[in-house]
Amino acid sequence: MHRKKLEEVGEAEDQRPSPSSLIWPLLLGERDRCQVMPAMEEPTTASVDERGSNKDQGVSDDTAHQISTDPWYQVAFVLTTGVNSAYVLGYSGSVMVPLGWVGGTVGLVLAAAISMYANALLARLHETGGKRHIRYRDLAGHIYGKKAYALTWTLQYVNLFMINTGFIILAGQALKAVYVLYRDDGILKLPYCIAIAGFVCAIFAFGIPYLSALRIWLGVSTVLSLIYIIVAFVLSLHDGVNAPQRDYSIPGDHTSKIFSTIGAAATLVFAYNTGMLPEIQATILPPVVKNMEKALWFQFTVGLLPMYAVTFIGYWAYGSSTSAYLLNSANGPVWVKTLANVSAFFQTVVSLHIFASPMYEYLDTRFGSGVGGPFAFHNILFRVIVRGGYLTVNTFVAAFLPFLGDFMSLTGAISTFPLTFVLANHMYLKVKQNKLSTVQKGWHWLNVLGFGAFAVLAFIAGVRLIMVDSQTYHFFADL
Repeated sequence: MHRKKLEEVGEAEDQRPSPSSLIWPLLLGERDRCQVMPAMEEPTTASVDERGSNKDQGVSDDTAHQISTDPWYQVAFVLTTGVNSAYVLGYSGSVMVPLGWVGGTVGLVLAAAISMYANALLARLHETGGKRHIRYRDLAGHIYGKKAYALTWTLQYVNLFMINTGFIILAGQALKAVYVLYRDDGILKLPYCIAIAGFVCAIFAFGIPYLSALRIWLGVSTVLSLIYIIVAFVLSLHDGVNAPQRDYSIPGDHTSKIFSTIGAAATLVFAYNTGMLPEIQATILPPVVKNMEKALWFQFTVGLLPMYAVTFIGYWAYGSSTSAYLLNSANGPVWVKTLANVSAFFQTVVSLHIFASPMYEYLDTRFGSGVGGPFAFHNILFRVIVRGGYLTVNTFVAAFLPFLGDFMSLTGAISTFPLTFVLANHMYLKVKQNKLSTVQKGWHWLNVLGFGAFAVLAFIAGVRLIMVDSQTYHFFADL
C-alpha cells in the first residue's frame, strides 16, 4: 500500500516541470524527477502518513526538530542568508586578489553554475527509496551502507565545525573593527573579541531551538546583510573614484601564486555551498523537490547579486592591497563604519546558528529528553550545557588559529568538495545508473574524479597557508 501510494505521489510530482529540468535534461539523464527506488526500509511518518498522502508530520519519529513546516521562500532566505553572510566581506581579498580580474570573474560565475548543478542533483535524491532523508548521512547510508553513513557524518561535522569557527573569527574581527574606530590602543585584542563573539552566539543558540524557529530572524538577517553590503559598496566606490591608479597584479612568487590560486578555488566553492542541503530541505513543505529547486534558483540568481556587487567593487577600489576584511580597507564616517561592523557582527550570529543546526539536531535527538516543549526549563538547561560546550570548543579553536581566509580554503578542500561535488555526483550516478546513457555516466564520473583530485590539491594548499600564517604570526594572534 505504501509503495503504491509513493509511486502515485512520484508520478504526480513528475508531471510538474521545473526550471532545472529544462536546462539540464541531458546531464541529469531525464526530464522528470528522481524516481523512487525499491524501499530498503519502511517509510516513516516523515514521508507518508497512515492514509498514504504526501503530507508530512510536523515532527518525524527520529528527530527532535521540526520538519516539513516551511514554505519554499523561507528556505530560500535560509540559503541566501548563508551565501550573503559577512563572509562576503572577505571575497575581494581571498578570491579576487589571488585570481585577478579574469580568473576571479570567471571563477565566481563558473563556481556558481557547477554549485547550482550539484545542489540540484542532491535535492532530487531527497526521497530516494520511498522516504525523506532529512540528513545528509541518512541519504548516504541508504545508498551505500553504514560505513558511508559514518564517513559522511564525519565529513559534514568537520565542514560545519570549520564554517562555524570561521563565523566566530569573522564576528570577532567585526567587533575589533568597531573598537579600533574609537580606541586604537591595542587593549582589546582579537582573541578577546572572539571570546565575546562566541558568548553571544551561545546566548542566541539557547533561545532558538531548531532551524525552522529562525523565521523572523531571517528577515532581520537580510536587513543586516543589506546594511553592511551597501555600506561596503558605497565606501569602496567613493574610495575607488578618488584613489590613484591601483595595482591589480597577482602578488607573490611563482610557487605561492600556484598555492594561492588553488586555495582561492576552494574558497569559491565554499562561498556557494552549505554542506547541509538535505537538512535544509527537510524543513520544506511538499512537494519537496519542486520547492527546493525554487529555493535554489532564488539563491543562485537574486541571492548572488549582493555578493557579486561587494566583491567586485572592493577589488576594483583597492586592487591587490584589498584587506581580508573589506571594511578594514574602506574609509568613511566613523558612525557609518560602526553601523556596518555591528550589522556584520549580529548577522554572523544568525548565520552561525544555521550552520550549527545539524549538530544541534543530533545532540537534541540523541541526548535530549524528548519531553515537554522546546522552552521547558529542562530543555533550555540542556541547550545551555550541550550547545554551550560545543560553541566553547569552536571559540577556542577560532581564537587559537584566527586565520579566516585559510579556514575558508581548507573547509572547501576537506569537506565542501567531497560533500557537494564528489558525493552528490556519485550518489546520483549510483541511484540512476540504469537510466543514464554512456555519455551521461562519463560526465558524472568526470565530476567525481576531477573534483576528488582537486580536493586533494586544495587540502595541501590550505594546510600550507595555515602553516605559513602560523609562522608569520603566532597562536592566539591579534590580527
